[in-house]
This record gives sequence, structure tokens and C-alpha cells, in this order.
Amino acid sequence: MFEIDSSDENLVGLSTPDPLKFAFCRKKSAHAGGNMHFVAQDQVQQSLASALETVNENTTKARCLYIHIPFCRVRCTFCSFFQYASSKKMMAEYFQVLMEEISWKAAQKWTQSAPFQAVYVGGGTPTDLSAEQLLQLGHKIRSAFPLTPDCEITLEGRVNRFNDEKFESALEGGFNRFSFGVQSFDTKVRRSAKRLDDGDYVAQRLQEMVAYNSAPVVIDLLYGLPHQNLQNWKTDLETYLESGVNGVDLYQLIEMKGMPMALSVEQGKLPHPADTATKSSMFKMGVEFMAKHHQRCLSVNHWARDNRERSIYNSLAKTTAEILPIGAGAGGNFGGLSVMQSRDMDTYIKAIKARQFPVMGAMHAAPNAHLINSVKAAFDRGVLAKRTLNQAANAPYFEGLMPLFEAWQKNQLVKVNEDYLTLTLAGQFWATTLAQKPYSNYPKQ
Repeated sequence: MFEIDSSDENLVGLSTPDPLKFAFCRKKSAHAGGNMHFVAQDQVQQSLASALETVNENTTKARCLYIHIPFCRVRCTFCSFFQYASSKKMMAEYFQVLMEEISWKAAQKWTQSAPFQAVYVGGGTPTDLSAEQLLQLGHKIRSAFPLTPDCEITLEGRVNRFNDEKFESALEGGFNRFSFGVQSFDTKVRRSAKRLDDGDYVAQRLQEMVAYNSAPVVIDLLYGLPHQNLQNWKTDLETYLESGVNGVDLYQLIEMKGMPMALSVEQGKLPHPADTATKSSMFKMGVEFMAKHHQRCLSVNHWARDNRERSIYNSLAKTTAEILPIGAGAGGNFGGLSVMQSRDMDTYIKAIKARQFPVMGAMHAAPNAHLINSVKAAFDRGVLAKRTLNQAANAPYFEGLMPLFEAWQKNQLVKVNEDYLTLTLAGQFWATTLAQKPYSNYPKQ
């Protein structure tokens, strides 16, 4: 059934006394992926239209909504998502067309056939919208789409210029979760990443929003940035705890060519970011810190202070859910098709005005997408159950992959028994890398 070369170090990792640091060369991607193939170009519009005109028969499948706001005051040096500077005129024009796209897609049969468990408004910097726009967007989401009674509606953004008026308007509009990209509380580190506010102000502002006690507030912290070390990383973790926010994601910096940070390092304006070995030490410190302070682990990189933080969108959208994309630069998948909407503003606006999908192309989901997504979800949680894998495959895949699992265990990346594969600390650090490995070994279904 399987062809597994347990001596292939690219597949099983290196045999090393310190697998946390040296099991693989480096993490190359933020997310695991699978194989897909393109829809013929002359069939893209009709295929997408047909998908949204079809009533969803599988009402038990999770679904999410993603809305993209492609504006930022400045571009962070590590960011690959920057599209447009936050111009009030351009944002107003975009917002009007975004409302049109929401109305158009919300009215489709597929959209109305089942409720959405989570909505995520991301960017870009959605908090650069005005208080009035945030209120209008929240009301529009709640009135246009079928939502579960406990639907999580997240507004992503920055603390910068997100004042009480905006926060209260977002709450009134129906947003019930707020996610802020803090990255670091250390002002020197923040400046290297082109973050706008001093760390002390960010911590203070977070405490002010938490004091409302109206919705969970969560933050992202990034490790491996220039000027970052184990000492100020420890301070970042402690400041998270002191801030009172409801949860935190710990993400490692992925070195991507072409980013402003890489150019600044090359020109000598910034020191080199941390290497993989140092980032692995930061990850270990983060995991041990969260355990010491009894933070509840929701995934291999996300923790909650209390039961208020659920992280529904992240747990679903990265893995098993269908995602309806809205906005320039939004990506998603529905009806067996995956798309990325155009990032060009003129192209996007022209397409929506014509009730055309603003995409260059579309892809069919991989034949074994459900299996791949089940593995991604399990590795994100840190545990793969035999029952889950075999049910997704409708075949004894867990047993078939046992030679690979045992090779990983020998290299201290997992612990495996007859029912479960559990990631070790090293396995959690390399979780995305490991999740990608079995794909080439799955037989075609």
C-alpha cells in the first residue's frame, strides 16, 4: 500500500541528540499543503458560479467566512501581505464595493444552505477602518449570512489608532473576538519590524480593552526577529501574562526572500534574524512558560488563558473547513474549488461591479483533500489518532504508515503506540514540516 524509505532524511529527519534544533534544515512554509490541479481557464467563472448555486448537502461540514481588508498604514519588514497604504478615499471606495460583494455572495444558495461557525476579518489592517465602517461591517455580516448561535466573529488588526470609539463600534456591530498582531513588546525589536507604537503603550492599550470585559482579546507574538534574544523573548511572554489578554499565538519568523527585512539585513541596516536553532530554543521557552503558568494549549502554537478564548476560525480554517472568501486578496475554498481573489484593486472592483469572480484561476481540491486536511488538523493539535486517520482514509492508513511513524519516533519527533501518534516538543516545533511528509506516500483514492 505504501512506499516509505525510512532512510530518507528529508522524510524522517536527522538522527541527532537535539532534534528540536536539528531534525530538519529549517521550516520553509507557514502551512502544510496538498496537491491540486487547475480548472480550465475558460471554465473558471462558470465553475465558481455553479458551486455557489448548489445547495450544500453536507450540512455537517464546518464552514467559515473570510473577509480581507487590504490596507495598512505601513508595511512591516517581515510581511508578504502588504497591498495598499491606508488612504481614506481608497478605503471608502473599496468598502462600498466590499458591501456589494457581501450582498452578492450572501444571497447564493450555497451560502444560505448552512450556517457559518466562524468569521474572520483579516488583512492588511482591518482596524484602520473607521468606527462607522466597523459598525456597518459587523451589522452586515450578522444580517446577511446564516451564522451559528455561537459564531465567532473576529476582527484582526493593530493596537495603533484603535481607540475606544472604534472598539465600541466594533462591539456594537457584533464582533465578539479581537486579535492583535503585537509581535513583540520590546520597542527596539518592534522598530526593527516597523511597528509604530512603543511596547509600553501596546501593553497599556491591551489592558484597557480587556477591562471592558466584553469580548476575548488575543495577540500574536513572533519569535526570531532582529534584535530578539532569549532574554527579551522571556519578557514578551511575561508581558503577555501581565496584560490580561485571553490568549496568545507564538509564531516563528519564516525567512522569506524579497521581504523588506531581508533587504535591510543585506544592506547592514538590521542584524540577521535568529537562526533555526535559536528559534527552537525560543519555542521551547514559550511552551514551558505556558505550561508553568497553566495556560490551556489549543494547538501547537496557540494557548488560552481561560475558556473565553476558543480560536474556532484558526482551528477550522487551517484544516478542514470550507471558507468563503470576500475582498481583494482573500483566499478560500468551497464546493471542491480553491481560489485566491485578485490583489489588484482595479481588477477587483471591476469584477465585482460586473458580478464576476475577481480571480485569475481556480483549482480543484486534491482527490484526497479530506484525508490531507484530517492530518493537518491532527498535527496542529499535536495528536493523530488511528481511528481519525483510518476513518478519513476508509482504509488502515495508520498501520500502513507505521514504518514512517517508528522512524520519527527513533528520531525523537513523536511517540507512537497502536492507537495514537503524539508529537514530542521537537515534533511540535516541526509540526508543519511533519504534516507535509506523508502526502507523497498516500495511495491515490
